[in-house]
Amino acid sequence: MTDIEIHTQPLLRAIGFERLLSSDGQGRARVRFAPRAEFAHTEGTVVQGGFVTAWLDNAMAFAVFSRERGVGLASLEIKTSFLEAVRVAPVEAEARVIRWGGSVVFLEAELFDEAGRLLARASSTGKLLRPRH
Repeated sequence: MTDIEIHTQPLLRAIGFERLLSSDGQGRARVRFAPRAEFAHTEGTVVQGGFVTAWLDNAMAFAVFSRERGVGLASLEIKTSFLEAVRVAPVEAEARVIRWGGSVVFLEAELFDEAGRLLARASSTGKLLRPRH
């Protein structure tokens, strides 16, 4: 996915995607998100957990794409642990492939604030979706 394709994706814009910071081709990616006030509860101060999970899930998808261009990913399960309140301020998610199988992949991701504090982490099992020829 090119930078132009990334910025034209309605879903990415909707969840506050800012940019792909890095991907190494080996199944690691770092992604930046810009939370908006409408994502938050508690008088607009704490981001709702569904957005946090979406960010971690999205970062894990970028980790998969970094390893194999053109593959799709369907999440089969995802577990998110919320360690700290996520405020309405930029955050970064770092994701990695833990195990790559023929059609199933195991992933992990962590979410950090700008000070580097760990806010949330997730693990996921996904189904690799390859185009049929």
